[in-house]
Amino acid sequence: MADQTVFPKRLMLLGSGELGKEVALAAQRLGQYVIAADSYDGAPAMQVADERVVVSMLDADALRAAILAAKPDVLIPEVEAIATHVLAEFEAQGIRVSPTAKAAQITMNREMIRELAAKDLGLRTAPYAYATTAEELRAAADKLGYPCVVKPIMSSSGKGQSVCKTPADVQVAWDYAMAGARAKNLRVIVEGFIQFDLEITLLTVRTRDGKVHFCDPIGHRQERGDYQESWMPAAMPADVLKAAQDMAERVTGALCKGEHGPGAGLFGVEFFLAADGVVFSELSPRPHDTGLVTLISQSMSEFELHLRAVLDLPIPDVRTYGPAASAVILADRTVEAPRYTGLAAALAEPGTDLRIFGKPRAHKFRRMGVALALGATTDEARAKAKRAADCVAIVG
Repeated sequence: MADQTVFPKRLMLLGSGELGKEVALAAQRLGQYVIAADSYDGAPAMQVADERVVVSMLDADALRAAILAAKPDVLIPEVEAIATHVLAEFEAQGIRVSPTAKAAQITMNREMIRELAAKDLGLRTAPYAYATTAEELRAAADKLGYPCVVKPIMSSSGKGQSVCKTPADVQVAWDYAMAGARAKNLRVIVEGFIQFDLEITLLTVRTRDGKVHFCDPIGHRQERGDYQESWMPAAMPADVLKAAQDMAERVTGALCKGEHGPGAGLFGVEFFLAADGVVFSELSPRPHDTGLVTLISQSMSEFELHLRAVLDLPIPDVRTYGPAASAVILADRTVEAPRYTGLAAALAEPGTDLRIFGKPRAHKFRRMGVALALGATTDEARAKAKRAADCVAIVG
């Protein structure tokens, strides 16, 4: 029987950064109509979308009005800073939310996703506690031991996250968490420090018929709570990878059980690899920043896989091209209308590529682009990506 699904669909991106831009490009290659929304004009995805909408997505009334005006078939959240109860309202009216409104609500809140993983599903996580004052933070840290990790319950891109090394660091950690918290949520999660050998992201794709697909594991390194480089495949024993896949399948399965039908999409599931096994860390119900490496590592990037799942299109076997890596290009100062030098040098080495995101403003440590590389080994690919990233300079 012929496929009777009618395209194009109207896809509304809620968040239009560099990850949303790649989703928009993948959507337009398949003839979809893209509406890019973000809190500021000129965001990367807006530069390639059919329509743009500037709206504060934490303002429920403004977000509701923007969605009503756009008339989307599918809402695709690409950031955490969204009034997620509005997504649930539209999902109840028949507009698809990727992967589900429930997934967006739970994963934007570290307490909710931790309780789902640790208590409801019984996944292994770091020991943890919550605190609503600096005094409670001190008591939790004393109990869990030093060092410990302090994170706001709600924040994005590592904002407000720090390592509390001694009791003298408690007040500083509390103040930093409050400064980075979103929506003035005066609550933090305190995690016992995991001695790990490697952090990985396991890209997990779920389709509406319940099938699950995994990409090769991605190793990554973070600073200030934000990723600096990633590489794939991350070397890990087969039994440890299987344990991570089982955990990822369970937690994404729970998040795809929507109130109005099963959800679909790509998830970035993060784990610590410790000496005694794998530990669940966090999860994003959308393409993951560490997964930018898939733009060079395989035949179908995480963005294309996400879109295929969202649109109920077939997920093919993904062909990998060998060891690959990414390295971020960071701004070192505030620059309006940034320009770039060094692109020719960065691309001179065979097996390298670049993505310059096109953000209209730079500030210190803001991710402005990424260098990509293939190599004979992951170490070689990482070195090539780092050299390429170091070639690029941001100028005013």
